[in-house]
Amino acid sequence: MAASEETGQVTGTKDKVYNLVWFTEASLRNALQLEAYIADAERDGDEELAEFFRKAQRVSRKGGELGKSLLASRLAQQD
Repeated sequence: MAASEETGQVTGTKDKVYNLVWFTEASLRNALQLEAYIADAERDGDEELAEFFRKAQRVSRKGGELGKSLLASRLAQQD
């Protein structure tokens, strides 16, 4: 079985749940990484770039929050 065909038999987690966990973690990790990019832009005096990264960070945070909310509701349904 190819890794792309794994549907929970190996991991015990269905692809769609794994994907949701991955997306949530990636969104939150991206928001954290963007903090460094904002600081770099500010240190260089590039407010336009800093604001661009702030907007991207807000979108990443929103994705992380939406993912956490959906994940919590999905996990509660499994009880």
